[in-house]
Amino acid sequence: MGLSEDLEKIASQERELRLPRLDAQVAWELGSRIRAMAAERGLVLVIDVRRFGQPLFYAALEGTTPDNVEWVRRKSNVVARFHRSSYAVGMKLKAEGTTLLERYGLAVADYAAGGGSFPLIVENAGIVGSITVSGLPQRDDHNLVVEALCALVGRDFAALRLGPEGA
Repeated sequence: MGLSEDLEKIASQERELRLPRLDAQVAWELGSRIRAMAAERGLVLVIDVRRFGQPLFYAALEGTTPDNVEWVRRKSNVVARFHRSSYAVGMKLKAEGTTLLERYGLAVADYAAGGGSFPLIVENAGIVGSITVSGLPQRDDHNLVVEALCALVGRDFAALRLGPEGA
């Protein structure tokens, strides 16, 4: 998949992966699902589900470091600012040959346009939060979040996932 195809696929994910609501129970289900997937697969991750300004679920699996915590914070800041997945923002900037700092004046210490944070979109309400993971290569972080959202809302992950990079 090329850059433009990936951006189209992510836009499709963002249109289709919508929640009926986002409350503490939904956040628990989503975060617990990713935690179980990570444990089953032997992945080392930090997982964060939040309404903007309010953490609802957080887990750090064995082997994570404070650096993963910072990546989660910085990637979720990108979703809060742009209302797009952090991976889509990073790909768009790459296609334009620029960075968050150059284009928007956003400090690298507070924003990271790497994969792994995805907007939580509630039907008839819009984007109200984000789900973020850190610990895998950025494309894998992104796909893991999409996989968990697909399972939660009953969408076909095989149809929505990003294929291997450059395929």
